[in-house]
Amino acid sequence: MEPSRKAPHPIVWAILYLPFGAFSGFVTVALSFLATGQGLSISEGALLNGAQLLMQWLKWLWAPLVDITLTPRRWYIISTVGTGLGVAVMSAMPLSEKALPALLAVIAATSLINSVVGMSIEALIAGTVAEKDVGKVSGWFQAGNLGGAGLGGGLGLVLLKHLPRPWMGGAILGTLFVACTLLLSFTPDVAGHRGKGAAAAVRAVLVDLRKMAKTKGGLIAAMLCFMPIGTGAAQGLLAQANVASAWGAGESEVAWVQGFTAGIVTAIGCFIGGWLCQRMHPRLAYPLIGVLMAFVAVLMALLPKTVNMYIALNLAYALVVGLAYAGFTALVLRGMGAGSGATKYNVFASLSNFPLWWLGITLGLVAQKWSPRAMLLAEAGFGVIGVILYVVVLSRVRRSSLPETVNEEVVEAVPGEA
Repeated sequence: MEPSRKAPHPIVWAILYLPFGAFSGFVTVALSFLATGQGLSISEGALLNGAQLLMQWLKWLWAPLVDITLTPRRWYIISTVGTGLGVAVMSAMPLSEKALPALLAVIAATSLINSVVGMSIEALIAGTVAEKDVGKVSGWFQAGNLGGAGLGGGLGLVLLKHLPRPWMGGAILGTLFVACTLLLSFTPDVAGHRGKGAAAAVRAVLVDLRKMAKTKGGLIAAMLCFMPIGTGAAQGLLAQANVASAWGAGESEVAWVQGFTAGIVTAIGCFIGGWLCQRMHPRLAYPLIGVLMAFVAVLMALLPKTVNMYIALNLAYALVVGLAYAGFTALVLRGMGAGSGATKYNVFASLSNFPLWWLGITLGLVAQKWSPRAMLLAEAGFGVIGVILYVVVLSRVRRSSLPETVNEEVVEAVPGEA
């Protein structure tokens, strides 16, 4: 991965990525809290997040479109506007068991559109960021993602709860999403494989993927995607009304701890994670972060269930989630190279959503059948098992004769395109 002459300050990536994270936070915190407070069970509430994660898991299927059609900046505008409209529609729908199938369908459709927001920015980053800046960019990138989740969750919950009509809150969030497109003026576009014809473009993307798969960095990043390490899967469940109530927490605590404050704390975690990955190889930092997350989950399970403990340990959990996401991004960016950025990053990002998806649903069932404490212990157990498997596979890959990373030429910036 080589630098582009026009790479912007990393804060630009953070702001551009806000709509991607904010949509997730809106579903996970705002909708989940209100829906479970209006009669949905814990497992039904988990389906809301499951619907949006399902599309994020499958997004590798349409990721090549960003690399072979239009430009990343044009895709960003289209998908950001579409995400804003989807949030407005969701906020106008009833949150009842009868309306659940329709709500899940709208969430899934909007999540599909929202996935392109991420792809377009990831394609730009892959074509403009130098390897020496990967840790720093990863921190800012995931600060936008997870800080956006806090904004979408906290602000979304407050707006839906306190404005005269819920759709007004969705309209305000959608407008904020669209405002982020103004930052595109600070970014170059990347050529990708446009202009080669559909068949040639697809072949070029497949060549890029094949090159990456034959490196240590590519294999390790792919393997990591299947491990339930550092997923933060319990975070969405802890935002549900009937889970938070086990600690005596209500709407205001959830809005601040799972929303506003969590966004800030998680962003701080992203910066710390990015700093760590500048000084330690991400493939070594990531399992350490996974163990730390398991430790925090165990503490939350075993310590007294009070509102103060809910606040303190949720913020500690949010900090580690930030570390984990920055570590994952740094590991992937170091392993993927520059070409076909949207496709390659989203192969990893899609696969990494698989453990988050199945673990989130599993933890919801555990919490409903047993207790939130059992849910947290289960997450910690899965995390430790994942770290052990990761270390075993890592040792085998490191002893192989494969090259470390892809040796590619940078994709040149395309001036003057939007």
